[in-house]
Amino acid sequence: MTVTLNITKSKVAVLELSRPEKHNAFNAEVIAELIKSIEYANELDIRALILKTNGKHFSAGADLAWMKSMAGNNYDENVADSMELAKLMKVLANSPHPTVCLVQGAAFGGALGLIACCDIAVATPDAKFCLSEVKLGLIPAVISPYVIRAIGERQARRYFLSAEIFTADKALSMGLIHEVAEDLAGVESHFIETLLNNGPVAVKSAKALIDEVAGHTIDDTLIAHTAKRIAEIRVSEEGQEGLSAFFEKRAPGWQNAASK
Repeated sequence: MTVTLNITKSKVAVLELSRPEKHNAFNAEVIAELIKSIEYANELDIRALILKTNGKHFSAGADLAWMKSMAGNNYDENVADSMELAKLMKVLANSPHPTVCLVQGAAFGGALGLIACCDIAVATPDAKFCLSEVKLGLIPAVISPYVIRAIGERQARRYFLSAEIFTADKALSMGLIHEVAEDLAGVESHFIETLLNNGPVAVKSAKALIDEVAGHTIDDTLIAHTAKRIAEIRVSEEGQEGLSAFFEKRAPGWQNAASK
């Protein structure tokens, strides 16, 4: 299997693409495996989903042999293939769990879609990024909603059109990644520990809240909705436990459960 999904004792899902001989490029089979694994993880009672790859490079994007085969397909077959990639982006972006993406080396083309779909993304200092599609006479269509949401329309206008390679520092300044770090294993451990310290229901609710609020007009309807959301979680079992633990100066129950 080129895609593995391992669930740790602390209920963290680690999803790894291992195709280093092809620079972790994806084809129809890899996309299908990723979809299956992410859909499975989305249904589990877990605390986080870590996405990473094995090898020197995060991902070269689409596999050249796969792209060559698609070029010989008709329009309807190309739509069907593209819809599978779109499904991959959707199931990752819509995961109810916090998602963390760890990036090393090159991340080109569709790989930027995977990064943009994750809640948290960290890259090594030597990482290189490129929306390379127009170099091949193509466009970054399927990944565009997620990448534009991450980097903004203005930056997309430059990098979609120029296909320039940009550095980890530039990716950081644009908002594609959140941090540049040498030690990705240390970063992985840090975020696992950080997320496990937080209320599991609260984390998922906070993630859902972003979609409920982002891009919406701040009107009476939205204000009322946010008031209801905080009231609901305050009176919930987890909310009550968290507040009690704070005032009693003890660890909340979910931290004790995570440490077992």
